Amino acid sequence: MSAAEAGGKARRRTRAPIGLQLVALLVACLLGAQAISFAMITLMPPPRPQVYRAFEIAGALRGTPVTPRLGRPLARSIAAQLSGDLASPPVSRMNRGLVTELAAELGASEADVRIVAHEHRPPWDRPRRRPRGEGPPPPGWPGDRAGSGAGGGRRSLRFPPGSPAAAEMPIFGDVEAAVRRPAGGWVVVRSQPEAFPTEWEERGALWLAVGFLLVAPAGLLFARRITAPLKKFSEAADQLGRDPTAPPLTLSGPAEIGVAAAAFNEMQARLRRYIDDRTGMVGAISHDLRTPLARIRFKMERAPAELRHSVLADVGQMEQMIGDVLAFIRDEGEHRQRERLDLLSLVECVADDAALLGGDVEIAESHPLTIEGDPVGLQRLFANLVDNAVKYGAVARIEMTQEGTSAVVTIKDAGPGLSAHELERVFLPFYRTDASRNLDNGGVGLGLPIARATARAHGGDVELSSTAQGVVARVSLPLAA
Repeated sequence: MSAAEAGGKARRRTRAPIGLQLVALLVACLLGAQAISFAMITLMPPPRPQVYRAFEIAGALRGTPVTPRLGRPLARSIAAQLSGDLASPPVSRMNRGLVTELAAELGASEADVRIVAHEHRPPWDRPRRRPRGEGPPPPGWPGDRAGSGAGGGRRSLRFPPGSPAAAEMPIFGDVEAAVRRPAGGWVVVRSQPEAFPTEWEERGALWLAVGFLLVAPAGLLFARRITAPLKKFSEAADQLGRDPTAPPLTLSGPAEIGVAAAAFNEMQARLRRYIDDRTGMVGAISHDLRTPLARIRFKMERAPAELRHSVLADVGQMEQMIGDVLAFIRDEGEHRQRERLDLLSLVECVADDAALLGGDVEIAESHPLTIEGDPVGLQRLFANLVDNAVKYGAVARIEMTQEGTSAVVTIKDAGPGLSAHELERVFLPFYRTDASRNLDNGGVGLGLPIARATARAHGGDVELSSTAQGVVARVSLPLAA
């Protein structure tokens, strides 16, 4: 599939833009949350009001243990002076009736009794104040409830003070009451503070939790649907860095992702063409050099022996270099599929091959690690490093470990080592260090560059370090997902 075809396919499979999808997701989540809140308000019973009876308040003031049937317990205390609303209780017909009834229950003077009831109402249940200038209120118009207590004028005292019916009259809301002591001071009772959380708050929290459990999975599902193409796009970009021959990217997602996927595929195709052109050009030059070298070899057959041997040695070196270059290009040109590999088995095969040729190679006991890559390229990578260790350091000691999400293979030799400035220069093509690492011992300086290029094409790297015991080659490769 060409880049243009892949780009066209990516565009055809696009959905709405990301911004529109995010707005739709936000609106859907808000509507879901509002629907759950509406259901909670409509279906949940309202908070139970606090209800007290006059005889319960009187009993608490006398010190009798009282458990209100519909209200919170009353706390009793002694105060030298009254404060707050008790110091200046509201003046209303309802409050006067409560004072009269409480004084009758206590057998005290009304002047020595104070009571205030704070009824808590939601904003929508509060009566509006009559605007000024409207004249007298009509019959039945609710009075001003600010500070009225006990229903704020909704009810009037219809029973004689001290009667059983009056003692049972309900008083709504939090209650504060006080009676003067003969010895001075006041006995005060107050509704105990409401515990947290209340029953209504617990139910509200339960509804919120249920709403979250309903809305969150749906939101997560849609969010993943929106962001999944971004994840695939990042994975494809990472794969391109490891394998330029990876198949073109095909995505279904927002319009912006479709445009980016088309541009990505075009970039990948251009990159691959650039690499192929460069590789093909080097291969063609290397191949064409064989013809003049063959002529030189033929003509040198008639030259003096001393000159012939010197020139033919140089020709042989050039032919070996050309052969190595062509072999590398041939291997790179075979676009082999990557597969899951047991790294330990791969390294053991390389070590066995080197040992069959007489090399001193040992592998430390290791656990199997799985990677994904080109078996031929990776085998060539480790073969180059093991051959270098045996050739220039007499031995090859191999260890394999796992570091995070990477498999790390170290190959140590017992050679003279490398100077610090050569640890990176040896990765330059055709670079050779000294007389002990020259063509007489084999190699033209392509082994390490090829090894590093192969490792980096797989998302890893090859690094060298020099110790007193020799050179250590460290290969890191990402583990398979």
